[in-house]
Amino acid sequence: MRLVQVTIPAGKRETVLAVLDDEGIDYVVSDETSGREFTALVSFPLPTPAVEPVLANLREVGIEEDAYTVILEANTVVSEQFEELEERYAEDHDESRIAREELTSAARELSATLSNYVTMTVISSVIATAGLLLNSPAVVVGSMVIAPLVGPALSTSVGTVVDDSELFRRGLKLQILGVVLSIAAAAVFAGLIRSLHLVPPLTDVTTIQQVRERVAPDFLSLVVALGAGVAGALSLSSGVSTALVGVMISVALIPPAATVGIGLAWGQPLVSLGSGVLTLVNIISINFAALIVLWYQGYRPTRWFRLDEARSATLQRIGVLALSILVLSAFLGGVTVDTYERAATEERIQEGAEEIVTGAGLTLVEVETEHTNTPLFQEPDRVIVTVGVSTDQDQPDVVDDLDQMADDVSGRNVATEVRYVTISRA
Repeated sequence: MRLVQVTIPAGKRETVLAVLDDEGIDYVVSDETSGREFTALVSFPLPTPAVEPVLANLREVGIEEDAYTVILEANTVVSEQFEELEERYAEDHDESRIAREELTSAARELSATLSNYVTMTVISSVIATAGLLLNSPAVVVGSMVIAPLVGPALSTSVGTVVDDSELFRRGLKLQILGVVLSIAAAAVFAGLIRSLHLVPPLTDVTTIQQVRERVAPDFLSLVVALGAGVAGALSLSSGVSTALVGVMISVALIPPAATVGIGLAWGQPLVSLGSGVLTLVNIISINFAALIVLWYQGYRPTRWFRLDEARSATLQRIGVLALSILVLSAFLGGVTVDTYERAATEERIQEGAEEIVTGAGLTLVEVETEHTNTPLFQEPDRVIVTVGVSTDQDQPDVVDDLDQMADDVSGRNVATEVRYVTISRA
């Protein structure tokens, strides 16, 4: 429920009150004595879905956007007439959807001041970098909580659908600034950490699990980003807190951006490439999903003559974002296929080793497949087969058979090592 207060311009009092009477709205009128062009202040309660259409009706009779309009949240309204109004609007409107005016205001409030935005972005990126290098999921999650990226991500979409070019430009600029700052802060901090030897010497940062997870993004990464965009738009349009959704959006942006910086500091371009693609895919997908949701919910510009312009801008931006996602999906698809093929190869090596070892009367204990030391598109490089032999059993030589099998399955020359361990049979 909302309590709306509107100033009435001179000569519009009877017309405005007639609109409220026609809608069956309870209201209170107070005289305006400030000496300006407004003569009265009218206050009236509305169900949340009724705010936008009622304000639209008032604009049609002369209540312009420069009028003094305040929308407050009301906890309780006791009125039979209000209950009838609530039932009427509940039938034809989404009760969870706030008015366009509230949406725009909420989007503006989400964007922090520039100084705070820069400071919090740098701090969150530094913390994320520390968490990645320490291989600490808890620290990485902590960095996401303070990242201020949710505001710009949603402001861009809101500015598009309501044709607010200022809001759109500010959101876009802050998103670009946020990503650039995150990468730069992470690169500088990681370089400092490396030069001061505050972490164990590493020739390859992908040996750290938290870093490796963000180097080879697959299609599931796209699902996470799209989900974050949808959740962000729905939370904003329903007027609920976006704090938790903000963490989810930061999950998709801060750690990958920090990984780009780590790759730059360690001089590993493939690390920066993989995590950079992930960052780009995530930010595009979040904007795409939020834009689709807000347009689907029916948010449009205030003025009807700006509708075509807003529709054109929205469709163009949706098309550009969709095309970008499609192009980048080729990379995601390659990583997904590579992950599947790598798992399938390991499974075939496991099955081949099982057949050879059991055929020789031995017991297969474990098969470990090591891959080439590349961040992306790894290939089998070494196979370690652990074979169990009982104390009263000879050790038949199965190395050549296992090596040939591993080469055939992998399609390349793979080093094979066989380890024998003594086992006791019950």
